[in-house]
Amino acid sequence: MNAPALSPSILETSGVSPDRAASILGDAVTGADDGEIFLERSESESFLFDDGRLKSAAYDSTQGFGLRVVAGETAGYAHSSDISEAALRRAASSAALAKRGYEGVAAEGPVATNARLYDEDDPLAAPGFADKIALLQEIDAYARARDPRVAQVAVGLAGERRVVEILRADGRLIRDIRPLVRLNVQVTVESNTRRETGSSGAGGRAGFETWIRPDRWREQVDEALRQALVNLEAVDCPAGEMDVILGPGWNGVLLHEAVGHGLEGDFNRKGTSAFSGRIGERVAAPGVTVFDDGAIAGRRGSLTVDDEGTPTSRTILIEDGILRGYMHDRQSARLMGCEVTGNGRRQSYAHVPMPRMTNTAMLGGSHSREDMIASVRRGLYCAAFAGGQVDITNGKFVFQCTEAYLIEDGRLGAPVKGASLIGDGPSALTRVTMIGDDFAFDPGIGVCGKAGQGVPVGVGQPSLKITGLTVGGTSV
Repeated sequence: MNAPALSPSILETSGVSPDRAASILGDAVTGADDGEIFLERSESESFLFDDGRLKSAAYDSTQGFGLRVVAGETAGYAHSSDISEAALRRAASSAALAKRGYEGVAAEGPVATNARLYDEDDPLAAPGFADKIALLQEIDAYARARDPRVAQVAVGLAGERRVVEILRADGRLIRDIRPLVRLNVQVTVESNTRRETGSSGAGGRAGFETWIRPDRWREQVDEALRQALVNLEAVDCPAGEMDVILGPGWNGVLLHEAVGHGLEGDFNRKGTSAFSGRIGERVAAPGVTVFDDGAIAGRRGSLTVDDEGTPTSRTILIEDGILRGYMHDRQSARLMGCEVTGNGRRQSYAHVPMPRMTNTAMLGGSHSREDMIASVRRGLYCAAFAGGQVDITNGKFVFQCTEAYLIEDGRLGAPVKGASLIGDGPSALTRVTMIGDDFAFDPGIGVCGKAGQGVPVGVGQPSLKITGLTVGGTSV
């Protein structure tokens, strides 16, 4: 998105001429393949109301730039919180070391876009500080009044506004203003000395208004309480191989971790992914279509442009079970001879961009969840996941279920605790036998980690039946 003509750039407000900055960058990338100056100015705040009191309130303001020079497989990168011509020159001198002895051809810059996937809201501006504290108190009081077994409530509220600009060597300045908010509720219940916890959250790229309406935050409290009360009645989960049904929405985090990372361009360029060199091959059951889409308005993982200035898009990764492509930043796309997909992301100006997911999901099918459950003689219904661990090289995963139920003779049985799913992503995709008609995205809570960088993401899927997964439990 081109910066509005009347809006001063971060460079200008820092006393640096954009023309001089473009000239410094141009000299640095001469003879290289690519490069840019990434500028950022951000403000964020967060609140935690826990155990009946305001436990923390934090505010942070940062600004800085990163200058990158890309020469083949090598990238030189230097960054500073001091946005000045002198700092830019020092950074250019350091980053340009990446091209010593290298002679490349400058890549064309990213295409322009007039799209806007979110407004330029400022979550820190409204509501005011006192109103936010009062809201947290109201949520806490509502949760405690809902059930006498509620022992503890924790409510988190977080918002940020990031202004990012990408300066190209041709002088083009690409700007994106990114709001992001999130509301989290965690409820702990106690009965007969047993304690269990449930949680719920939601958010997206907008101001707070949508998520702090009474009907919306009460929905979060009620869901967290419901989950906690279910877990209060849970019995030990049996272990063994069984059919598993995954609920829709947030459970797409398994797809994200066990499959999505393996479809990022850098892992495949280096041959370290289980999907390397398999374009055109069947990697999943018929009917399985997986995509990454950073161009969905307002979603947590969406970006009008990625952190290299490329407009985001919808990329089909697996189509009807056949591997069709990978997610690329500009470097991996050039080295692999592929189209750029708008997946170049970085945590901040102090980090180099790399191929990352945005909103990654599996398309829905035609089966109802009820029919899936009815088809299972003995198995597990996993309604929600917590975290998990994945090995990118082979896709092996372990995920913990935060809400799960036994399936016995085609009917939901008792809720169980201590359930985990063990398997590998590539194999699990081939064992999908039923795909639900209830596709949903997660409510806006995802954070993805890679190489020490964290970025907001979205996940989604319909209900899925997967045969023959290993379930780890607490009883045999």
